[in-house]
Amino acid sequence: MAYQNLIVETEDHVALIRLNRPDALNALNSDLVRELADALQEADRNDNIRAIVVTGSEKAFAAGADIKEMAGKTYADVFATNMFGDDFKRITGTRKPVIAAVSGYALGGGCELAMACDFIVCADTARFGQPEINLGIIPGMGGTQRLARLIGRSKAMDMVLTGRFMDAAEAERAGLVSRIFPAAKLVPEALAIARKIAEKSRLSVMAAKECVHRAEETSLDEGILFERRSFAALFSTEDQKEGMGAFMDKREPQFRDR
Repeated sequence: MAYQNLIVETEDHVALIRLNRPDALNALNSDLVRELADALQEADRNDNIRAIVVTGSEKAFAAGADIKEMAGKTYADVFATNMFGDDFKRITGTRKPVIAAVSGYALGGGCELAMACDFIVCADTARFGQPEINLGIIPGMGGTQRLARLIGRSKAMDMVLTGRFMDAAEAERAGLVSRIFPAAKLVPEALAIARKIAEKSRLSVMAAKECVHRAEETSLDEGILFERRSFAALFSTEDQKEGMGAFMDKREPQFRDR
């Protein structure tokens, strides 16, 4: 599929999706978000793809939503069209693991997009923020919810109410990102992580992703019950037999996703 606002490459069972609106610092407009949702769904359907990396440019992952597109809209426009809502739901509905590789600015909708991925790795140049308060609005693509879950209420309130930015070091300390790399090494390192995930059984990877996300949505007891059911179900797969057999034989497993 051809995209106007993305560059999509595939290698070693990994899809690299690069946001590509350089003149706007990859600001998210309706077309870009729709194309990204389409690309993620296409990767989800492709049996050759086992993990996905979403990135931007060295200067900006995404510097926010496109203000020019939004400025003239009314409440009725935003509410009736559920602006960005349906496509973000498709983005977060991706079953395969999605890694955000953030360099430069990830602000507003860009920060929200990064948080909508399964985890974030970033360059030492990364800057995260939810500065919507400076525009007379609030985050509208999950920013108030995911940020509070990831870094806690106090820091989330600080960022959302003041609009201040968080650098890479603080983001790692706060738990927003999992790893920091030099900017020049960010995408190669993110792809290496994705390839490591791609070596695993697709069934166990998808089950693990579902279980971790369930932790954000339910009580501890219900989450553990879901985990136990998923854990038991994987014992019905050939990959479980292969993985444990390979461990005992002291060899690398050859998973077949069944």
